[in-house]
Amino acid sequence: MPDTRDPSWARLLARSARDPFTAVLLCLGLVSAAVYAWGTASVILLLVAVSCVLRASGEHRADRSTAGLRRLVATTVTVQRRADEDTAPATREIPVEELVPGDVVRLGPGDLVPADVRLLRSTGLTVHQAALTGESAPVPKSAGESDALGTDPTGTDTAGTGVFQQPHLCFQGTSVASGSATAVVTATGADTRFAAAHRRTGKPPATSFERSVQGVSWILIRFALLTPPLVLMANAALRGRGLETLPFAVAVAVGLTPEMLPVLVTTCLARGATLLARTHDVIVRRLPALHDIGAMDVLCVDKTGTLTQDRPVVDRAVNAEGRDDPEVLRWAAAAAWWSLQLADLPAPDALDEALLTTADEDALMAYDGVTALPFDPARRLATVVVRTPGRLGTHTLITKGAAEAILERCSLPDAERTRLRALVAAQAADGLRVLAVATAERPAGTRPHERGLTFRGLVTLRDDLVPTAAEALAGLAERGVTVKVLTGDHPGTAVRTCRDLGIPVAGVLTADRLDTLTDPELTELASRTTVFARCTPEHKTRITRALQTGGHTVGFLGDGVNDLPALRTADVGLAPRDAAGVTRDDADLVLAGKDLTAIGHAVAAGRHAGGNIASYLRITLSSNLGNVIAMLSAGLLLPFLPMLPAQVLVQNLCFDAAQLAFAYDRPAPSALRRPTVLEPRALLRFIVGFGALNAVADLATFGVLAFALRGPGDDEALFHSGWFTENLLTQAVVMVLLSLGARGTSGRRPGPVTWSAAALAATGLFLPMSALGAPLGLSPLPGVYYGLLAAVLTLYAAGLMTARARQERRSPPVA
Repeated sequence: MPDTRDPSWARLLARSARDPFTAVLLCLGLVSAAVYAWGTASVILLLVAVSCVLRASGEHRADRSTAGLRRLVATTVTVQRRADEDTAPATREIPVEELVPGDVVRLGPGDLVPADVRLLRSTGLTVHQAALTGESAPVPKSAGESDALGTDPTGTDTAGTGVFQQPHLCFQGTSVASGSATAVVTATGADTRFAAAHRRTGKPPATSFERSVQGVSWILIRFALLTPPLVLMANAALRGRGLETLPFAVAVAVGLTPEMLPVLVTTCLARGATLLARTHDVIVRRLPALHDIGAMDVLCVDKTGTLTQDRPVVDRAVNAEGRDDPEVLRWAAAAAWWSLQLADLPAPDALDEALLTTADEDALMAYDGVTALPFDPARRLATVVVRTPGRLGTHTLITKGAAEAILERCSLPDAERTRLRALVAAQAADGLRVLAVATAERPAGTRPHERGLTFRGLVTLRDDLVPTAAEALAGLAERGVTVKVLTGDHPGTAVRTCRDLGIPVAGVLTADRLDTLTDPELTELASRTTVFARCTPEHKTRITRALQTGGHTVGFLGDGVNDLPALRTADVGLAPRDAAGVTRDDADLVLAGKDLTAIGHAVAAGRHAGGNIASYLRITLSSNLGNVIAMLSAGLLLPFLPMLPAQVLVQNLCFDAAQLAFAYDRPAPSALRRPTVLEPRALLRFIVGFGALNAVADLATFGVLAFALRGPGDDEALFHSGWFTENLLTQAVVMVLLSLGARGTSGRRPGPVTWSAAALAATGLFLPMSALGAPLGLSPLPGVYYGLLAAVLTLYAAGLMTARARQERRSPPVA
């Protein structure tokens, strides 16, 4: 791995301050200081500092994960080198940093492969490649050229699986499971496949939450920057007022912007994360990721371990005619059993374990083993010799392995051989692994000769499905999440798994085809493709990025080091608790297990939090905009300011404090059935439309105060009090009606938002007549005003519900 110097904390903090959301907070702090609200300014600047520290901590954690990658690489290695040109090569131990291409290295059980190497000699070598391919089972390796037939021991086609499946090549980041080898180094350090797969390529793309926050932040910045100049110019042109209106203009700008936004966002996300950890054992390591998983509409998963368990199971055993025949399974299981016993193998491989699990144990004991030739990846078959029951002096040779290798050793007419190959191809095309079985009788004492065999039949195996996968996938589909399968396995096997689990397969794309596509072509194709087969880490990353380019919010579930690049690229990365340590450190959410059910719970929690954040923004911004429009209009018509700066700030603080109840609200069930994405343009349309309606109600109140009572010039405090009360009451009405929408209150008990709105309304009614009203310039209102205000609020509520119902009919609610 290339050794790069980690950035300093100062640089990380400076980098974290460069984003629109932080700019909004800084603007709020400066505005608060301009109107001498030093307490508010201090709190906001503290929020900026906390935000920067949290973001810098996340980047520091990512740097630590790179250090974890380096620990997966060997530190020393055994090589054969000459001391000089005249001496014979000698074995020596050297630091891995000193390796160069052309060095000859020796590998044994447990060794980490120190570089990319090509095998020169090997004995029973198997290698763990999970760090690169995600395959949990050891992979056989042998010196020589790659397998020309392109099949694995079960007869599954492996052509086009990529360089990691070449049997004569081993790679840095893998380890030796068994056997030994001598190999020549072909690449070291940053030039290895391991380093290339996990190299950070520039700045990671913005997540869904970051994109949403940036869009909303720029809307707030524009409003905040435009409001003070407009207020100053309008008052100067129409009223001849000068800089004395600056505090009012600044207060209006502050009133437009929701100061409690960071507090409410953090509260919503933290509450959802706490509930997830307590009830479903899901750890949210990055709070904004909870919003991202709520916005997720595409989930990329591997097949093995997520949809299927990490083991095959027997599907059928058929004879040469294609009919079910239990005798074929007994022959295959006997071969597996005696290979394990006579070849002194430490444990059966996954295929043999599936055979032994399914077979009748008593039937296995009917045979008496003599000798065994264990599976050889070069021959692609295994053979055992057993004593033939009831025939003294006769042995039965049982051979199992890849169908093509078995058929080559059977005595068959050409037509029959062609027919059997078609039978094998049909089973493989159905996504099954195919194991062929043949036998022959030989005189006792002769060497096992694997020629002239009698073909017995086929054993087909399929991946064992995760019991909860089908139900979990159906739940994700109901929530609008499309699952994409990114696997290193055969495309037919992946399609079979999808079909068994009820996943509609819209299209299949293999790595060979993917390599020929340009990025725009892949972006267009990825959205309508379900299965991506033969994928390397580079392919998974490219597919994830293509889906994001196509407008999707993408989640990626991975557990191996090979999944790191795609995990980092996705909007939200998920890993099970037993994942590789560096992968778990980079994940946004850590699951108790590799279970899609837990992801469904996380999606629901994310949409709950995201829906409440969206409700807060919709209601706060539309109400604030309406108040600002009405206040600016009234300010141009009145001989005095419509509200004092202190009154504007107190009003805004009361409203924002009341809106914290949205963090504890229960969103509508419909909000959980679709991704929750904060779309800035849709949000802007919503707040402009409903803000204008709110402004009409405010201006109607202005008319009541100006003409129905004693007139605006008679009592400035009366006007301020009336408008202060009306603003808080209209905002309370907005909170209740817009949060309920067209659902109404049927079957719903009063929730936190309703009680908070009631408290806000009580504040608006009683604050002017209380002892706290006088210091703010407020005074008690006459009784007739409340009757007129009730009429205005009734008409406003009717208009609000009509507009909301119309908006919901035209399009889904803004989220």
